[in-house]
Amino acid sequence: MNPTEQQDHYAVTAFRADAIPRQAPPPEKSTWKKLGSHLDVARLPWGHYIGVNPTLYEYDNEWFEDYQYMKEDYLGYAMINETRWSKSVDEDVSLLYRFLRFWFVVITHGFSFIGGAGYFFVGVSLIVLLIEVFMELFWPKNGLSLDIFFIPLCVTAFCGAATILRRFYETYSIRFYKSNKNWSDDIAFCRRTGMVKSFQGNFPFYEFDAFIEMRADMKGNQFHSLKVRHRYPQHSKDERNGLPLDFDFPADGSIVQLYAMWDMLGRYMDVSQPLPDIPRLEPFRHLDPTTKAFDEAGKRGRPATYWRDLYAKASDKELKQWREEHRKVVDAAPWGSRPDLMAQSVPGYGDSYTAEPEDVNAYGRFPNKADRFVERAESKDASQQNKRDGH
Repeated sequence: MNPTEQQDHYAVTAFRADAIPRQAPPPEKSTWKKLGSHLDVARLPWGHYIGVNPTLYEYDNEWFEDYQYMKEDYLGYAMINETRWSKSVDEDVSLLYRFLRFWFVVITHGFSFIGGAGYFFVGVSLIVLLIEVFMELFWPKNGLSLDIFFIPLCVTAFCGAATILRRFYETYSIRFYKSNKNWSDDIAFCRRTGMVKSFQGNFPFYEFDAFIEMRADMKGNQFHSLKVRHRYPQHSKDERNGLPLDFDFPADGSIVQLYAMWDMLGRYMDVSQPLPDIPRLEPFRHLDPTTKAFDEAGKRGRPATYWRDLYAKASDKELKQWREEHRKVVDAAPWGSRPDLMAQSVPGYGDSYTAEPEDVNAYGRFPNKADRFVERAESKDASQQNKRDGH
């Protein structure tokens, strides 16, 4: 069975890149047209997936830590699963609870022998002890007292207790949160329905556009982030501040990582595509019909527990090496000058940009004569091209 023909499980509103309906033009004053402003550097194209995931999600240390701690609870407490990519955490706890939990984490993690400064504090207390012994041997005053051993013993005991409590916290913390902390289903990108849910309302995924946003700190250093913003702010802006509905998606490294992040989000929402092959989604692949059919047809080419087994056996040094190698893969992918699928569905959509660098990382540099800007190609046969590419 062709994975793209799977219809079960998904709502009729589910997103498919080859079935985007005709839409209204955005309002004249919409922020999507501010591409020359100090905020939006570029709007990223729709469709024509490259199939490369951002390094932050391909090699994600936090994922395996969560998986190890949660074990059988992971499926119920993951930020991303086969139905939705949550963008908010619901937590119904008192301020006192949050205050005590904050200091509990600071102390247990800060003074622990595992990943904390436990050895440092014990070392300092031993140095103080040696200095006291040295001073008493060469410049005796009242003689050595057993009291001088009290401080290093107390410091060692305190750091040992912090280590035990940290292990306890890491192993059972998810159980502490069961009644008061959950990734929200009310603010999320929903694969099964094709909708983006928010407090301002629920909107189809194809009504959102991705922008590279540039920010600068007080020293003038530039930072770039990926903003996914609703194209029709007259229907979704926040009444309190008038700002349009948008979401941040983190991706570390160069600007191509932001392109990869948008590419992965599109494939996640597109039910004609299998779920992106990243560690956080591996436990859910068999629960998504398109992905299940894709894997059963042998197209994944990996064992069902590929990522889990890799992380269980890999050293930190190996993960670091693979991470750097994957950055090169992302850098080498042909991100620039791809056709924009949305230009077929939104009148005037292509008028808001003229060209982009052949090397999209040029967006993050000052103007350079060596940077070559090129026009985006037409996207008349975008859906057919996606099918020919096997995406």
